[in-house]
Amino acid sequence: MLGGFYKARALGLAALAGLSVLSATLTPARADIGPYLVIDAATGAVLEEHEATRQWYPASLTKMMTAYVTLRAIRDGRLSLQSPVIQSANSLAQPPSKMGFKVGTQLSLETALRILMVKSANDIAVAVAETVGGTEANFIAMMNAEARRMGMRDTNFVNPHGLPDNRQISSAADLALLAMALKRDFPEAHSFYRHPGLKFGKQTLRSANREFLQRVPGADGLKTGYICNSGYNVAASATRNGRTVIAIVLGAGSGLERTAFSRQVIDRGFRTRGSSTTVTMLPRAGTPPPADGYCKRNRKPGPDEILARFDMASPQKSRSAVMALSNLDDSKPIMPGMPQQSGSEPGEDGEDVPASKGKGKVDWAMILDRTVGVEQIAYAPATVSVGVAKGQAPAAPVAPNAPAAPALAEVAGSARPAVRLPVSKPLDLRPSSLVPGAVAEPAPGAIFRALNPPVKPAPRP
Repeated sequence: MLGGFYKARALGLAALAGLSVLSATLTPARADIGPYLVIDAATGAVLEEHEATRQWYPASLTKMMTAYVTLRAIRDGRLSLQSPVIQSANSLAQPPSKMGFKVGTQLSLETALRILMVKSANDIAVAVAETVGGTEANFIAMMNAEARRMGMRDTNFVNPHGLPDNRQISSAADLALLAMALKRDFPEAHSFYRHPGLKFGKQTLRSANREFLQRVPGADGLKTGYICNSGYNVAASATRNGRTVIAIVLGAGSGLERTAFSRQVIDRGFRTRGSSTTVTMLPRAGTPPPADGYCKRNRKPGPDEILARFDMASPQKSRSAVMALSNLDDSKPIMPGMPQQSGSEPGEDGEDVPASKGKGKVDWAMILDRTVGVEQIAYAPATVSVGVAKGQAPAAPVAPNAPAAPALAEVAGSARPAVRLPVSKPLDLRPSSLVPGAVAEPAPGAIFRALNPPVKPAPRP
């Protein structure tokens, strides 16, 4: 009798094990966020973090440093906002996202910065680098010098845009230092990254960060990025009641997951009043970046999973919404991670969000309302155009076959660059009023005053 009992129990356990294996086979693995860090922008206090010092690929978050080096060149008087930027053969050869202007096209540095930060155009990143540094290689050396000065311990740049190159690495902590420096040293420059899109002639170029900027209260930046080896990255910031919180989120499985998670941790950051640990106090992890093909392993979460994890409504409403999504079409149920027949999620390139609610379609507008927030501001793109201001000297001609940036060893061992590099010194996170002997930063708007006479661009060798 007991033998029969144990036999039945064994069969039952085997059946349960079989069901567990079957369930594990049918249920995709949960999508994961990679390293992230939330800080107080004024003090650098850590509000929340996960693997913040692990090395990661920055992707287009690289362009924050490209913008910083350029703004410093303007502040130092080497360039002005109206200095011409020229499209070279080298810049035009960069992969998308890009503007694709023909070789020889000129635009103002102000326009180039706006395109760089809003549209994330890789060709413009290289054109700006060539304008500021004289050569792309010189500019990369300037980027790395700034990284050392800021105390970015795990960062190395080999290009100005963030396109795939496994030598180009950073960390959430380092990128937080960069975001802090950009917002603190150039507060007036928020006009370059707060726009949800650009208008160029009859074209509308939407920012991949537009949903965050339009829906999150107080949102004021900063930059998104994506390559397969990094997943979906973002440096996000918001200011409420005079306090700014910055979130660096790396390795999300989709653009919507990145935006919803950023909103979630920034909201939590505002509810946290501070910490005795600052970003510079975080111990180095020494953990290598993810193996190649990260995006193929980190599954994109489906709409029901996004709602279940990030819905700001009540749990009951969240469950109802998930059930509604799963029954849009009885013959084609929406399952987590399964490709949809129609409707698509907003992605890195900032494509339109389908708003239709017909049978078999996902109501992404509803999901955005519930997981990121309802629109706070209307979509208002900034207008940009090519050409330079009257009276500006044209940019120096560029050789039709300008060489690409050399390898890392060549950059490190190159001769002195045409543009003098900044003095390397540690970055003090305290306000200038608290640092003995510190020189006050220029008042907001100082580098943009029209009274400053324009200067010629840096000479090209």
